[in-house]
Amino acid sequence: SVTANRPLKIFCYGLGMIDGLKIKNQNEFLSKLPLWGIPVNPLIKVGFGINFLMEYYRNAEKIRNNLDYDIDGVVFKVNSFLQQNELGTRSRSPRWAIAGKLKSQQVITKILDIKPSVGRTGAITPVAKLNPVFVGGVTVSNATLHNQDEIDRKNIRIGDTVLIQRAGDVIPEVIKVILEKRPHNTTSYVLPSNCPKCDQKVSSIEHESVLRCLNIQCPAKIIGQIEHFVSKQCLDIDGLGSKLIQQLVHSKLINLPSDIYSLKLDKLSKLDRMGEKSAQNIIEAIELSKSTTMARFLHALGIRNVGLHTSKILEKFYHGNLDKLMVSSYDELIQIHEIGDIVAKSIIHFFQIEANKSMIKECLNKGLWFKKIDLVKESKFKDKVFVFTGALEKLNRIEAQSLIEKLGARSSTSVSKNTNFLVAGSSAGSKLEKAKQLGVQILSEDEFILFMKNNG
Repeated sequence: SVTANRPLKIFCYGLGMIDGLKIKNQNEFLSKLPLWGIPVNPLIKVGFGINFLMEYYRNAEKIRNNLDYDIDGVVFKVNSFLQQNELGTRSRSPRWAIAGKLKSQQVITKILDIKPSVGRTGAITPVAKLNPVFVGGVTVSNATLHNQDEIDRKNIRIGDTVLIQRAGDVIPEVIKVILEKRPHNTTSYVLPSNCPKCDQKVSSIEHESVLRCLNIQCPAKIIGQIEHFVSKQCLDIDGLGSKLIQQLVHSKLINLPSDIYSLKLDKLSKLDRMGEKSAQNIIEAIELSKSTTMARFLHALGIRNVGLHTSKILEKFYHGNLDKLMVSSYDELIQIHEIGDIVAKSIIHFFQIEANKSMIKECLNKGLWFKKIDLVKESKFKDKVFVFTGALEKLNRIEAQSLIEKLGARSSTSVSKNTNFLVAGSSAGSKLEKAKQLGVQILSEDEFILFMKNNG
């Protein structure tokens, strides 16, 4: 009833699962939705060619300020569902759709101060404190200046009048200084040589333009690391917010992520604005977090260049065995699909640090454990490459890919000399022809299902 009183509206645009009805393309689908009482954006158009795309994009820029809602761009999609299937998807986005971001709204304001901030990796980031200004739908009072090189390149000083925008209509950034409005008594800004939080010397690392605090006891790094450790995609500990983590660190109750598992109800409940019931809820959330996956834990550790997607790849390759990953070699790591030179070196470096290994051991000793993952059976199909093309009627792509992954095989979206099997659904196109030319083994959907039953 509360939600019903809020002035909320929605435009629907995507197809999930459909049964009992044949729809061939995006436009046909969007034309049917209003007939079923489902709202669709009235500005959708169908066209062909670069001129159509550019005209639509320019028109969106003209009308954006007159719309009843905020937009930051337009999306161009391939209309045919069959061609969408042909093009496939990457790990995070489809190949059949692309966003055309509109030019960000730009406004003029003044830099009141520049303050260096410290992130969980120790990166020292200069932040411009701005005279608050309304831009892109929000009031902006801070903007990142990235690093010293960026400050020097744009010649940014405290007291400058600057042009700012929200990059992608999200992140505030300084575009340029309006030099004719610069005060006479300003001086160039230089980041401090000591960390603003722990006063230890900062260092520049080869091939990086960012200065870093390397002190593992730096409170800003500790707070950032713990905030990341408990976040939704990591250990997901409900109730451990930023302010509470700062209290815990400053009161010396925790100093490492592993210390979370030593927190006691009596100490927690005595903190400011923390009652016994709230403290009990947090203790229970901490206990629940002990049952996790190796991928979530890896992500929580904050290894440079290793996010959740990469963590899942490592979990799968090492069958959920963290000990094996911790002693893996560079040569072994770069053989893993999607693990390259930079990521491999980051992993090796992280597990060479005794403090990191000690922290992991402490978490495990305090009861953290990994749920079992579906192990890939040893089979002759390990590392074989399957490509799916055309429309599958009995399986969807995710189900089909899951079947081959259980055999240790992997899917690809393009046919090459490395392709071992092509699974061809109805209306298969150019990929089928290329597979024939390369002598790739071709399976129909029914043959593929039987093939999986016989080899699963």
